[in-house]
Amino acid sequence: MTSLSTSETSSLSNVYAIVLAGGSGTRLWPLSRTLLPKQLMHLNGSLSLLQDTMTRLQAVFPSENTYVITNEEHIFEVRSQLRTIDPGLENNAIAEPLGRNTLPAIMLGLSKIVDKDPDAIVAVYPADHLVRNAQGWAASMERAIPLAQQGYLVTFGVAPDKPETGYGYIHCGEQLGENQCSVLGFKEKPDLETAKKLVADNKHFWNSGMFVFSAQMFLDAVQKHQPELWQWWGERSNTPLEDGYNRLSDISVDYGVIEKIDKLAMVQAEFDWDDLGNWEAVYRIGEKDSSGCVIQGDVLAKNCNNSLFISRGGKLAAIGLDDTIIIQTRDATLACGMDHVQQVKDVVNDLKGEGSKLIEAHVTVKRPWGSYTVLEDGENFKIKRITVPSGGKLSKQMHHHRSEHWVVISGTALVEINDEERLLSENQSVDIPKTATHRLSNPGKVPVEIIEIQTGPYLEEDDIVRFDDVYGRIKK
Repeated sequence: MTSLSTSETSSLSNVYAIVLAGGSGTRLWPLSRTLLPKQLMHLNGSLSLLQDTMTRLQAVFPSENTYVITNEEHIFEVRSQLRTIDPGLENNAIAEPLGRNTLPAIMLGLSKIVDKDPDAIVAVYPADHLVRNAQGWAASMERAIPLAQQGYLVTFGVAPDKPETGYGYIHCGEQLGENQCSVLGFKEKPDLETAKKLVADNKHFWNSGMFVFSAQMFLDAVQKHQPELWQWWGERSNTPLEDGYNRLSDISVDYGVIEKIDKLAMVQAEFDWDDLGNWEAVYRIGEKDSSGCVIQGDVLAKNCNNSLFISRGGKLAAIGLDDTIIIQTRDATLACGMDHVQQVKDVVNDLKGEGSKLIEAHVTVKRPWGSYTVLEDGENFKIKRITVPSGGKLSKQMHHHRSEHWVVISGTALVEINDEERLLSENQSVDIPKTATHRLSNPGKVPVEIIEIQTGPYLEEDDIVRFDDVYGRIKK
């Protein structure tokens, strides 16, 4: 990656970034789930999409000027991933108390920014898009900032190389400079015939979902077009965040503000971009073998062509398949034709209608204190493997509907039951009755692993009453 010069970086001292890391990525099920969405996954290398985005941003934005907006379910994993990029980023991750779409999320980030710098220029980026050619991306950002300083809301358009029905389009008007134009309007995801016409006229560009603006201009637009949100903004310092957010409508920044602004500009992207919105996109960017197949994990493919095979649990064998997608996890498998990827979201909606847990979490779930893996789940019982790294500590808690039996399989566990502490080592066990307060900690240097056997009429995660938690998960 090519960094900007010292003079260029200093000239951007009042430029801030908001990274939106909230979405659920349902079209990438079964890998993407509610508790592990697309932006937190490693789809194309050693970095997650969030980490890749943050690495790119560091060439332009100081860490202290970069804010990541996510939700309470993901905040600890987001902070963990940010630490690996730059420890200074961790405290700039902000949790929404509940999802309210992109416009309230941006306002939450702006609240932090304008308190520091009312004259800020602000850039907004999705955390789950793939950008190649970081130098070209930085050059595009530099073109956008002067336009934002002139009062434009600046979007970034990607020159289309095919008719695409999964993207929105920007209509480019009068030229404002090199690779810059005014915006005549937007076209939401079109049908195929319309997409062909848009690509043929050379005046329409894919909407990348990135934009830059003056904070004051944006706030003026919110005041004019979104009075409900503006009222919350004025009261935000005196109202608990959760109370204020509960009253807000679910509204996107495109519909709520951008489509209502007259002074719009577009910078033509000088970089390769993909929103990785479905499995065909993951196939397209993947490294292909001699048969045109993209393979990840424990896969045996024979006489297959132009297909995507991913296994994150067990051996996956495929024979004689062309233009096919198979995604296998430990508890779910997706198989579909390459030309049916848009229907994955329909599968997720059907599962949601059935009340299936398969859209919520994988069998292994990360927590701020470590992780747990569901080994077996039956009527009135559940078996988990719990892993707690050195220094990890679960909340002090109790359950109304279940009792638990813990067996230590490695490490030394500090167990507290009804305020009495004991140390347990390998092969030792303990029983925790219903309503008993208890806590598990790892005081040692090596990870603690235990097998937890739950029994009772209700075994869901919401049967937890917390009394003390070092990770701040007790709501006041």
